[in-house]
Amino acid sequence: MSKNSKLISENLREEIAKELGVYEQVKRDGGSWGNVSSKDCGNIVSKAIEIANRSVENK
Repeated sequence: MSKNSKLISENLREEIAKELGVYEQVKRDGGSWGNVSSKDCGNIVSKAIEIANRSVENK
């Protein structure tokens, strides 16, 4: 992910990755997201969209 295109906060991305069981890979790689599969990245984005939609619905 480009440093200029952060669409979700680092904290939210980490929390979702932990929930999906992906964050251990990131930790093993010294904080790099480079070895996280495209599928897992897509799942993180989908979950972030789900959270955002719930937030909008609750307003």
